Amino acid sequence: MPRLSARAQGSIGVLVSVISLTAVAIWVSRQDAPHLPDDASGWAWLVVAVFVYALSLGLRGLRWHRIMVLAGMPHRRGDAYGLTLVGYMGNNVLPARGGELLRIGILGARTTARRREVLGSILAERALDASVLTALFAVFTWAGIAGAPAGQWPAAVAAALLVGAAAALAVYLALRRRGWFERFAHTVRPVARALKIFASPHGAPLGILTAAVWWLEGAVLLCVSRSLGLELSIADAVLVIVLASLAAILPAAPGYAGTFDAGLVLGLNAAGIDGGAAVGFIVLARFVMFVPVTLAGLGVLITRYGGLRRGRRLADPHAPEVVADELSPAGRRAAIVGRG
Repeated sequence: MPRLSARAQGSIGVLVSVISLTAVAIWVSRQDAPHLPDDASGWAWLVVAVFVYALSLGLRGLRWHRIMVLAGMPHRRGDAYGLTLVGYMGNNVLPARGGELLRIGILGARTTARRREVLGSILAERALDASVLTALFAVFTWAGIAGAPAGQWPAAVAAALLVGAAAALAVYLALRRRGWFERFAHTVRPVARALKIFASPHGAPLGILTAAVWWLEGAVLLCVSRSLGLELSIADAVLVIVLASLAAILPAAPGYAGTFDAGLVLGLNAAGIDGGAAVGFIVLARFVMFVPVTLAGLGVLITRYGGLRRGRRLADPHAPEVVADELSPAGRRAAIVGRG
């Protein structure tokens, strides 16, 4: 069943990507030729964009490390940073968010934590991203940034979902304290352990860190706009990355093909950027946010984790649960401390 589900998810993703790419291609065909930087200053802004994106990825690695620390998962700090790059590389080149499976498989073989616990830490990351993106989308819409391109009702729905999720969590925790849902809690405990941060004082700092990540990614797009001589405010740039990232949540082919681009088009048009300038912006944003991290992640995978073939074998859901679980206590300590 897991293989069938992954195959079905991949097929849906390809279909969504084909539809999105077709729509984007039709839009591009009606624009002028793409604009690219035409002087040294423009190319320098692209270099700055790459460095800002690297800083954003560093904060993502720090966030994952903090989530695992708070969940009591033994791990090496370097793995949190290195596997963040590997995960992005995998998502860019493998179907069905394959980078997340790589992270689960590789880290699961380097820690005494179970793979389900590693999965829970990644779900906590995704929940933080979704919550902050939803909040930013609602606030920016109500503030009228870029003319609220998606309209008011999607923001209202998003805010209602966010509030509803928080209320559901509060009710569930209150009922758990009264002894309800014991069997369900026992079943999901390995996965849900990292998600407990949302009900603790540690959730707010992680939310702030996540907001900083998305503002940095907005700054990446701001640098891209400067490379083309475009006037884009930081608020507009953050809204563009929020729209593109929300669109990228949809199932898609590797690299969020089509969905990410459609979100960029929507945001750029709302910010008054169209024609060849918008086409060039999308090409450069794609390069800055996908090519360097893919190369870096591949390099880390090869030099630190044994290459793509071993990574995919470890990510096989039918592989043994955790290699380190089969070791003696001394062997487990060696697996954590000595295998880095």
